[in-house]
Amino acid sequence: MRLSFVPALALFVSLATCGASAEPTKLWEASGFQQPESALPDVKAGVIYVSNVVGDAAGKDGNGFISKLTLDGKVTDEKWVTGLDSPKGLGLFGDKLYVADIDQLVEIDVSSGKIAARHQAAGAKILNDVTVDSEGRVYTTDWPGNAIWRLADGTFEKWLESDQLKNPNGILAENDRLVIAAWGVMKEDYSTETPGHLMTVNLADKSIADLGNGKPVGNLDGLEPFDDGSYLVSDWVAGKVFQIFPSGEAKELLSISQGTADLGFVPATRTAIIPLMVDGKVVAYKF
Repeated sequence: MRLSFVPALALFVSLATCGASAEPTKLWEASGFQQPESALPDVKAGVIYVSNVVGDAAGKDGNGFISKLTLDGKVTDEKWVTGLDSPKGLGLFGDKLYVADIDQLVEIDVSSGKIAARHQAAGAKILNDVTVDSEGRVYTTDWPGNAIWRLADGTFEKWLESDQLKNPNGILAENDRLVIAAWGVMKEDYSTETPGHLMTVNLADKSIADLGNGKPVGNLDGLEPFDDGSYLVSDWVAGKVFQIFPSGEAKELLSISQGTADLGFVPATRTAIIPLMVDGKVVAYKF
């Protein structure tokens, strides 16, 4: 009886483990940053780019910079690119890194670490997140301005403006649409009566729609593709990371601290790189 019971117990434990939802595992933590807002892993180059706001979100003081880390969290160049104002979202296409910096999109040559161009966004309030589609068109959200700007064929212009965007923060180019992580309609102090949720923008006709049921989730920030058509999304105010499904339903995966900002994700290793803006840290969790 004992010999037959042990394999049966082992099988039960194995099945229970397979059915359980494992907690994310913290892999590493790097500190010493100055309001890190966005973390973008470049697996091919073996680096992570991190934007440092250094001061007011809309402050034009020239103190902002980009740091460079290894994929295991070692800082190799704290101030790899300097001379920015309040850099936030990052996007990569080819050998160019694009940075949202208040009212300009800064283009950086990654091989040299030099600023190659500054694309002005006259009238923009605070450009926030960045995404690049398969054709190399660059989109960036204007968070308080309820707008999306686009760089295409050398022209940077306001592509869409609508209160329906509900203060767009995170943005992701996906086939024939953009996915938007909305903060929620903001008051002057950035607070919201109703938190945001995920929405989509059709690239062909610019129509805006809720993703799924449109149920409020949080003050959403970072946005990355995740499992089975779902998304890994951060909530800056609550300091949480959610999995949001195509239905619009959200599942809390992780609770860290307020200031959980624009995360990056490496699908091959299931690793999320998460900047903690208030704490001045960047952390990595394996899902």
